[in-house]
Amino acid sequence: MENSQFSILNSQFQHIPVLLAEVIAGLAPRPDGRYIDGTLGGGGHAAAILEATVPGGRLLGIDADPAALAAGASRLASFGERVILAHGNFRDLTQLARANGFEPAAGILLDLGVSSHQLDTPGRGFSFMADAPLDMRMDPTGGETAADLVDELSEGELADVIYRYGEEHGSRRIARAIVAARRAGRIATTGELAEIVARALGGRHGKIHPATRTFQALRIAVNHELESLEAALPQAVETLAPGGRLAVIAFHSLEDRIVKQYFRAESGYGGTTGPTRLRILTKKPIEAGSAEARANPRARSAKLRIAEKLRIENRG
Repeated sequence: MENSQFSILNSQFQHIPVLLAEVIAGLAPRPDGRYIDGTLGGGGHAAAILEATVPGGRLLGIDADPAALAAGASRLASFGERVILAHGNFRDLTQLARANGFEPAAGILLDLGVSSHQLDTPGRGFSFMADAPLDMRMDPTGGETAADLVDELSEGELADVIYRYGEEHGSRRIARAIVAARRAGRIATTGELAEIVARALGGRHGKIHPATRTFQALRIAVNHELESLEAALPQAVETLAPGGRLAVIAFHSLEDRIVKQYFRAESGYGGTTGPTRLRILTKKPIEAGSAEARANPRARSAKLRIAEKLRIENRG
């Protein structure tokens, strides 16, 4: 999502959308098209799509985070009735598109992961940079928190989550340390958890905080991020009009692998026997250039993949 800094004075997202020019070029917006931003964030990508589709293009902006929707509403207010915002998760893309009259769509964008606004807001509990409640929910209106998972999962389940979603090879040591620590009481804050993980791994070594992978793993588990992506991709293809384009920005290998494999399967890569529905437009993922990476450090890990829905399905 977008890199942004939270300001206590205005409580607004700052807009630095990742790979903006590449997204617009890849979607190739049309003046009369209907577009869906499945992860609205601060609205930077959405604003660019709306600007590129003057005068008649319309956009549906979806986000699970009410704070993002509020910021998006402010950012996109000048576009009037050309934009509709919906509170929801992109895993329900078909339902949301249908309910708001955006089926079929000319283009769909999924900008995955956590936004810097969420990371930089201490009360959300995504980061260990400030001690805060261990929450990590992108939609704070419901669902289990990271503290719930840390408190309720068995040692084996914790180790599996941390290894699978964080690719953390010290997952068993971390899980053992968490279980031992919670015997003295619930682990309720980011600072407590970060300290437990750091001790389990032998303290800080190198540039990356030892708790980074564990925090990533818990966030992904809390928000069911990979499952949501797997559910959303086929819905996006169904929702697209023939010739419509799907652009997905991933920020770590787990997400990018799912997108890559799905695009390949739907494009007939490797002799798929089912119908071929996509044409891959990016043989390799598009990454940020050196200038953008310097200006926006979060862009360094971004990978953009784009595919186009075939006008006539190839039945093999």
